[in-house]
Amino acid sequence: MSETTASLAATTSAPAPVPVPASAVARGRRARRGRIALRGLQVLLALFYGIASALPKLIAHPSASEAFDEMGWGSAGMYTIGALELAGAVALLIPVLQSVAAVALGALMVGAFIVQVVVFDGQNAATPLILLVPLALIAWKRRESNAELLRLARRGA
Repeated sequence: MSETTASLAATTSAPAPVPVPASAVARGRRARRGRIALRGLQVLLALFYGIASALPKLIAHPSASEAFDEMGWGSAGMYTIGALELAGAVALLIPVLQSVAAVALGALMVGAFIVQVVVFDGQNAATPLILLVPLALIAWKRRESNAELLRLARRGA
């Protein structure tokens, strides 16, 4: 190989990688872990709302039926709330709907809190309030999906 060919080969090779600071790598790992943890929380809440909350209402389990009868909402109210919870659970798993779903389920939990205080004298009133915390976190952290949803809605209209 001649000197010209050797120098040409040396200059056309891939540039040396730029070292990435250790702090940037650590930040990237923390951010990735945070996204994974948030996604895990969304799956956990979706399972809770779908199985533990919506399912008893949708199959008219006696405990759900009695509670809705005591409220005076009957089976229509029970099925409606169950369907809303199931829709929210599914929407928590759809990336473009996840923030809106968290807000909607949060609104449902505010209503549940009010019903627990007014109708059931505060029995189990802490549960909806506790569920509001992770829902608010999801709504805030996934808020960028709202712009995508709006873009899709405008394009479809």
